[in-house]
Order: sequence, then structure tokens, then C-alpha cells
Amino acid sequence: MSRFFAVFSSTFALPIACLLMSANPFSASAQIAVYTPIPLTPGKNVVDKLSTKDIPTGQGGFARDYVVSLQAGSQLAIDLASENFDTIVYLLASDGTTVAENDDGPDGTTNSLLFTRITKTGTYSIRVRSFGEVSAGNFTLKVTLLKPQ
Repeated sequence: MSRFFAVFSSTFALPIACLLMSANPFSASAQIAVYTPIPLTPGKNVVDKLSTKDIPTGQGGFARDYVVSLQAGSQLAIDLASENFDTIVYLLASDGTTVAENDDGPDGTTNSLLFTRITKTGTYSIRVRSFGEVSAGNFTLKVTLLKPQ
């Protein structure tokens, strides 16, 4: 067995070492993509496009996250509309738990309208997601503070 190891290591050590060195993720030339949600300011419309380059949901759709700071006691409306896909909107706490969600708004369309009250001051994520067969397209997102604190 030691003879096999000696032959193996002398035959393959240099090619393996070169392969490992060239694939080093910590080298200066390696680029690592880091996920960063998009900052959002309440009261401003966001016109954006969900695409196949966004977060895959595992259910055929895609999602994009926006981050916003909110104060305890604030009441807000999150309005998500698209003519291209069936929308779902989520409000996520900083630990990733779902605070609230809405699939279809009260107007009978597939647009989403979510009303909620913030109980804890912090940074929240608003996740825009597609549902159904069409997984991408243009959308408008608006977050309105109804009762700012």
C-alpha cells in the first residue's frame, strides 16, 4: 500500500497541486458574488424588472429583495403591481422570518397589497416574487408609511 501511495503521489501530486492552486477561491483573481438587497426609501415608487438572474424560488419563479429601516408602531402599505406576472410580496424580519405576506390584493387582480404594523424597530426586507407560469417581468413597488413614528 505504501508503494502504491508513493507512485500515486509522485505521479499525481504536481498536477493536483497545480489544479488546487489555480482553483483557489481566495486568490486575488477570484470573484465571489455577494448577495446584497437593494435599499428602499418609503414613499418612492420603485420601477424594476424581475429576471432569471434574480433569486430562484425553487417553484419556477424568481424573487428580488429590498431592504428598509422601520420604526416600531409604524403602519405601512406595500403595493406591488405587474402586468407581466402574478405577484407575491413578503415582509421579512432581519432574521429571515416572515412578518406578513400577500398574494392577491382586494381589487380582484393578481397584484399584491399588504397592510401591516411594525412591532419592533429594525431593518426589514421586502421580497418581490413571481408566482405561476410567468416568472419574470416589469413591476412597480411602493411602500407607504401610513402612520410614521
